[in-house]
Amino acid sequence: MNEPYSPAAPSSPSPGTMKMLVGFLAAFVVAQTIGTTLFCLYLHMKMDKMEETLSLNEDYVFLRRVQKCQTAEGHRSTLLDCDKILSSFQDLQCKDGGGSKQQPKFEKQTGHEHSHSKGKNETAAAAERRQPIAAHLAGVMNSRAVSVLEWRKTGYAPTSSLISYHEGKLKVERAGLYYIYAQVSFCTKATTSAPFTLYIYLYLPKEDDRLLLKGLDTHSTSQAFCDLQSVRGGGVFELREGDMVFVNVTDSTRVNYSHGSTYFGIFKL
Repeated sequence: MNEPYSPAAPSSPSPGTMKMLVGFLAAFVVAQTIGTTLFCLYLHMKMDKMEETLSLNEDYVFLRRVQKCQTAEGHRSTLLDCDKILSSFQDLQCKDGGGSKQQPKFEKQTGHEHSHSKGKNETAAAAERRQPIAAHLAGVMNSRAVSVLEWRKTGYAPTSSLISYHEGKLKVERAGLYYIYAQVSFCTKATTSAPFTLYIYLYLPKEDDRLLLKGLDTHSTSQAFCDLQSVRGGGVFELREGDMVFVNVTDSTRVNYSHGSTYFGIFKL
């Protein structure tokens, strides 16, 4: 007896195979996503670095143009607009420094700028002339013997803020040439044989004081109880910032402090 032919039913993949296929596809997608993200990040960093390199290169080229415009060859070149380049560079300096005290390294002074700078210097000099750096002090009476004569300010004499007074000494706050002067009136007697001597010293804290000026006056032949005389000295000296000067005499107890007779002063030339 013949049996009818029936085709075999197709076999379906096993569940384990399906799970492996799905896991492989998922791993591939995850790996592809991670790789794409890392590549995008690398590309972004590379572009940033290229932009920074190009920016530095542009800055270097600009500075080279500025430097070249400082030379006569650069001004003669028809390929460079030096006025525009220097103007841009000065604008950048003003924005960046906000009026820096230091002079820019690459700077071109036009005639107008030079005249403006000269005008400012003349204005400063005129202000200094209106307010001279000077001080004039009157003697302060002291009954005991002192090694440094003491002084006081007077209402009629100039006193600059750039000259200060410290325990009988005048201190200069600005270096330069100064005229230093002093006069001391004193009482002398015929019985006194030693001369009365005036000294003006430069004060040096770490070494012996330096003698700048010296004045002598011999004793009087008068028979009066006290014969008034005076000795004066003055000269020009170059002082540094912070230097101090003071006055000393052989016998401070003989100094006469009447108005206008004993004084000490200094002024900048």
